[in-house]
Formats: sequence, C-alpha cells, structure tokens
Amino acid sequence: MQDIHHSTIDALIVGGGPAGLMAAHMIQDAGHSVMIAEAKPSPARKFLMAGKSGLNMTKDESSTTLLSHYGEASDFLQPMITAFDAQQVQNWSRSLGQEVFTGSSGRVFPISMKGSPLLRAWLLQLESAGATLNRKWRWTGLNGKQFVFETPTGREHITPKVAVLALGGASWSRLGSDGQWADLLAASGVALDPFSPANCGLKADWSSHMQAHFGAPVKNIQLQAGKYQTRGDFVISSKGLEGSGIYSMSKPIREGSDLLLDLFPDLSLEQLQKKLQQPRGKTSTSNYLRKTLGLTGARLALLQEFNKPLPMHAELAQLLKACPIRHTGFRDIDEAISTAGGVRLDAVNETLELKALPTVYCAGEMLSWEAPTGGYLLTACLATGRWAGLAASSQLKDSCVLLSSNVNQTS
Repeated sequence: MQDIHHSTIDALIVGGGPAGLMAAHMIQDAGHSVMIAEAKPSPARKFLMAGKSGLNMTKDESSTTLLSHYGEASDFLQPMITAFDAQQVQNWSRSLGQEVFTGSSGRVFPISMKGSPLLRAWLLQLESAGATLNRKWRWTGLNGKQFVFETPTGREHITPKVAVLALGGASWSRLGSDGQWADLLAASGVALDPFSPANCGLKADWSSHMQAHFGAPVKNIQLQAGKYQTRGDFVISSKGLEGSGIYSMSKPIREGSDLLLDLFPDLSLEQLQKKLQQPRGKTSTSNYLRKTLGLTGARLALLQEFNKPLPMHAELAQLLKACPIRHTGFRDIDEAISTAGGVRLDAVNETLELKALPTVYCAGEMLSWEAPTGGYLLTACLATGRWAGLAASSQLKDSCVLLSSNVNQTS
C-alpha cells in the first residue's frame, strides 16, 4: 500500500495488528474511508511471530466455554465474543482463502500453520478496497481532536471523524507492543490499570545439578496456584520455567498464590501411599522412587531441587501431590507473551468508545483483560476489533444522516 497523507479522514486506525486490521475491515465494509497508522516498518509483527511456531487462532469451544477463560473480564467481553466466537474466527479465515483444521486439543490452526499467508490475504483485501496503510507512523499525542504522528517525512496531524486505537500491550517492544501509549492516554484523562506480565515464564535460582535438565520438557503435570488448577506441560530452562502450563498460572501467581505441582495427577494420595509402603532397604532415594513410581529425569530433579532432604512414606506421598516450586518471580515484562492492565474497562462504554475521548474507540490487548494462551488472546483481539469497528461505522453512518438532514433543512 502506498503512503497517502490526509489532514482529514473518515476513520483512523492506530495500530496494524489483528485488532486494528479487523476494525479497519469492518469500517471499510460499511463504505467508509480508512487510514491505518503503524509505528513499525510492517504491520502485525507480533501476530507473525506467534505464527512461527504454529498460529493458534482460537479454541474450538462454545462461546460460553471460551468466555470462562477471561476471568473477571468475561461479562464485559460476553457480547463481543458471542458475536465473534470460535466458529466465526474459522469462517473469517476461510473467507480469506485460508482453510483451518482443529487439532486433538481443540486448538484451531490454519492449514499452512503460519500467520503470513493469512496476513497477506488480509492486507490485499484491505488494499483492494482502498485502505491506506502508513508505515513508520508513531503516534505521539493529541492536539485537540488532531492525532499527531512522527513520520519518515516529518510531523503529521490527522483529524479523523472517528478513530480506533489498537496499540497492543506492553510486551515484545521490538515487535511494536511497548505500552508507551499509556502516558498519552493518561494525559487525556483515560483511566488505566498498571501493566503486569501475563503468560510469562518464571525465574529460578537453580543449583548446579539442574543444569543437566535445561531444555527438558515436563509433561502431564497438574499445576495449582490458589483456586486455579490445570493439566499442562512446561520446560525447564537455564532461567527458570516456561511453557503453556506455567503461563496459564500467571494470574494467580501474580496475585500471590504459591505454585504447586502434582507430579502424579492420575494417582490418588492413597494409591501413592500404598506404593511407598514397599520396603526401601539400602536403596538410594532416587533409585527407590524410580523403582516404585517410575519417577526419573526432570520430574525427579524438580522434587529434589525444592525439597532437601526428601521425607519418606506418608509425607513423601503428600509432597508428590503438592510439590512446591520456589521461584524468584516473573521474567521481564518484555518477555511476556501478553500483559494484563491497560485501559480500564470502566473507561469505555458498551461500544468500546473512550468516555474521556468521544469518537475514539479502543480494541485488543490495550484493554485491561487477560487470557491464557491457546487461541484465547487472538480470539478476543479479533472480537474487540470487530466490535469497535462496527461501533465506529455506526457513528459515521449517524453523522452522515445528521449532516444530510441539516443540509436538507438549510435548503
């Protein structure tokens, strides 16, 4: 798309990620002109990075089940995700010529497994319908109703009839989500929640014996933090623990709950106690656990790392069902897959319009909601982008009707 500068435009989209592109899509479909301003040299960089390991678009679940993964924000997101649920995400992908499939876990992926073919088709659709994408345009603030940008050709002032902000969270700054927009909105009276890491790895000060297990996967574990429980996998790294199982516990850990591992989720406490009644003799603890329970490798290493010396019999069985992980906090927020915090949900109305900035809407991760990985993040970004785009389109339509009425009355 060629860069075209406008002092006025029907709709301005600030941010070229999934939420922003979906908002642009909706507004353009309603017949209005759209300009997209993207701070990076190319749009949707985080989306493309996610696709390198297989673009998980959504989870093939009912809207009710999907919503259960958004915690306190589920009621707020309910109309948006109900209107654009897992089936709608799949239909949208197919409409762009990208067929999808559902894996054994219920996760939905494009056949190509990548984000790039989908993004190319999407941008081509927007371009063909007349959208303008301005790259390397960084939003630097508001001057009244003017949006001010620093661009490769100098400062630009844009006065849109409506605007949708889709600026991402505060992680992966090199891909464009740096959270610097928060100060700009705060200066305009928009209420914000502080940023926190979500879907983030944990740091650990390992002893030397753990080095042999760096890179080792830990599978089929029950993780618990406070009232939250999940069955999942993770990986031991030189820095700590990472992977979907750990990421799903981000919220309760951030809120102060201890992380516990059930190393034998398919065995009851009583079953473990019975197995551990076998005579030990002179066998070392490691060999005893290997022979009686098949406990070896990374799982055994974690048990020994955080529990020295190991108790025996009944106490050991309890420990195997609730092994504490003494981490040293989250990795840096810029390493988090996503972030909690951002524009408070009570700072927008039911159409996602900012109460402090009429005709300006918000969508995507910059709103203060969070969700685990597994397709839930992208689903909500697309759903909120669609919702904001439809609301902005409706406002543009109402403005056109009002203008036409005024002209007729004047005539």
